[in-house]
Parts: sequence; structure tokens; C-alpha cells
Amino acid sequence: MLDTVKIYVCSGDGGDGIIGFRREKYVPQGGPSGGDGGHGGDVILRAVKGLNTLAPFSKKVHFKAERGDNGGQSNRTGASADDMIVEVPLGTVVRFAESGAAIADLVRPGDSVVVASGGRGGKGNARFATSNNQAPRIAEKGEPGMEYWLTLELRLIADVGIVGVPNAGKSTLLSVISNARPKIADYPFTTLEPNLGVVILDNRDLVVADIPGLVEGAHRGVGLGHAFLRHVKRTRLLIHLIDGSADDPLADFNQINQELALYDERLGERPQIVAFNKMDLPHVAARFPDFQAALRRENREVLPLSGATHKGIEALVNAMFAEYDTLPLQLESVPTMPIYDLPEEQLAFEIEKLGENVYRVGGKRIERAAAMTYWDYEEAILRFQRMLDTIGVTAALRKAGVEEGDTVFIGEHELEWSD
Repeated sequence: MLDTVKIYVCSGDGGDGIIGFRREKYVPQGGPSGGDGGHGGDVILRAVKGLNTLAPFSKKVHFKAERGDNGGQSNRTGASADDMIVEVPLGTVVRFAESGAAIADLVRPGDSVVVASGGRGGKGNARFATSNNQAPRIAEKGEPGMEYWLTLELRLIADVGIVGVPNAGKSTLLSVISNARPKIADYPFTTLEPNLGVVILDNRDLVVADIPGLVEGAHRGVGLGHAFLRHVKRTRLLIHLIDGSADDPLADFNQINQELALYDERLGERPQIVAFNKMDLPHVAARFPDFQAALRRENREVLPLSGATHKGIEALVNAMFAEYDTLPLQLESVPTMPIYDLPEEQLAFEIEKLGENVYRVGGKRIERAAAMTYWDYEEAILRFQRMLDTIGVTAALRKAGVEEGDTVFIGEHELEWSD
């Protein structure tokens, strides 16, 4: 199972606003008529049923939405681009790849999040007409789209998780109690990825996950520890399956609980049903009373069972549904975080002196404004300079020592400074 991938998303640029004037016959002094550009397409992640892994993203990792159309004459607004919908499995956690900050947790069918908002269409010159300037030769280019590298992390959505050491019989148990048909063999690590099955009792059902065997150090990522443990976080109830034929079943029991708690202390508190497996073997049946007594000293009960002969399976299933019914209706979830409404961050800028008479101005808002400016038109340049004054860039450059004729880089644009 491919359950962690890195993808690149880029929303569409906004269409350019244009400079235009009415040229109809008998209208000798037609006013401005340049239309606005259309909105660029968003990139949206949407959770859907039917996808169980992130495998499709091993072949395609780049997702770019289309740009909006440019504005037209006669105040025609350019068409907005369609959004790009990227389908992901239920249970996908979306994070920024660079910072690891969570964006959203897509749990239910139809859950979606805009991970890259399309650029705004540029304004046409009709928008800039005033009583003092009735023929403006100024317009905006479309706002550039957003681009990010994201990490998608899949956590299985299951009601119940079966945990235990390798070769405890988890896959066999899942195949007995559910409709799942996992690979089964008598050696450790047969299961290298989680399996899901549906367990039905009367008219009810629960989704059960067979979590691959955990080993000492799993919380540090030993073996495939992190990859396995992340799937346990979704479950509300655990079946802790004990290999009754192991050298020290009690030590295995304590080890698994320790690994769960070290990975996430809330996992250590997750409700458990303890089941002692392989009771069809005489020496296992003989040691069961001692194991049971040890757990009762910790106020825990244990159910004897045999996955091979199905003995004790009915009691386990009944106990599983009964315990599940007592649990509060809650599911761990990463809250959706706002990722665009960051005015303070976008207003921020920094000035770097690259060399003698050479400066660079960096910052989200100022770089976007530069990209949206028509540098061939004096009015547009003056408008951009007024923006520099308003947000404090002009004063900061002067404080840094900029002088007439110096070179100033803003985004991809090289400018000659002039007062």
C-alpha cells in the first residue's frame, strides 16, 4: 500500500484585463471599454469512495489548473477557468511538504479543500475611469496562481484495529470474522500492508483493519513502524491479539502497549479487547491460566480463542460490538486550516542588498503586484509606485540607501529606481 506521497499543485493564473476604448461610429469620444480577465482555476482535493491507496500518485504528481481568459473589448469579462478536482481516498491527511503543517483531514465522502486558489482576473481599464481621468490607459494583468508541494498521508478509516506481534495470527483472525481474504502464512511479516474487512452481526457491521505486526522500536520507525502505527490512530477500538505460542506472551503484550503509547500517548489509552490466540495447541492452552491471572491483576480480562478452529470467535465478535457501543462518537481529525486569509503575512516584505547599487525586494503581495503590472504603460507604473509608498517599501528602500538609478529586483522584474 502506498500511503504517503508528495505532489505539486499549481492553480491557474487570472486572465489579463485589457486596455480598450469604444470606437463605434458616431461616438467620437468613446470611453474606456477594456474588460476584466477571468478567474484562474482552483486546485481542489476531494475525498471519494472507491480509492483505497495513493498509488495513482506514483505516476502523476503534478497538478496544474488552467488560467482564466483575458478580458475583451466592449467590457467583456474573460471566462473563468474550470477548477481542477483531484480525487483522494477517504482518510487522507493533507500537509504542506516544507513545513509539515496540516491543511485538512478528508474523512467523509465529498470532503474537499482548496489547496491552491486560482489567481484573480486583472481589471480592465474601464475599472479605472474617474471624473478626473476619463480615458485611463491602465489595466492589470491576471494575478499569478499559487503553487505548493504537498504531502498526502493516508490513514485507514476503520472502526476496529487488530494489533499484535508478527505471526500472532491477525490475518487469520480477520479472514475468520470478516469477508477479507488476506495473504496468510506461518512466518513473521506475512502482512506488509494493512488489510480491511467488514464484520457483520445481525443487521450491523464494523470495519476491521489488520495492522501489520509491530516490533520493538516501532514508535521510532524501526521496521515499518511509523507506516503501520499511523493507521492505528483512526481506530476507536483495538483487538490486542496475543500469540499464545510465543516465548513470553506477557512480555509481547507489554511491548506492544508500550510502542503504542510511545508513538502517541492517546493510543496507549485506546480501549482494548485482549484475545489469547492458538488455544488449539495443548501447550498454549496450558499456559493460558497464568496469562489470564497476570492480566486480572491489572484489572484486564482476556478472551481465549483459536483462529484455526474458530473456537471463541463468536464470543470475541459479540464482545467487540458490545464494547464498541459504549464508546463516544468521536474520530480524531486534523482540523481544516485557513491557508489564504493571511493578510499580515502577505503585507510583509524584506529588502536585501545584493551588491553596490543593487537591491531585491521580496514578499508575497509586492511580488504579485509586480507580476500584475503592465510595465509598458506609464499610468500602470505610477500606480505600482503608489503601492510601494502605501505599504512602506519606498521608505524602507530609502533607509537601506537606494539612490536614483540603482537597480531594484522585485519578483522576476528588474527595475531602475527613480524618485
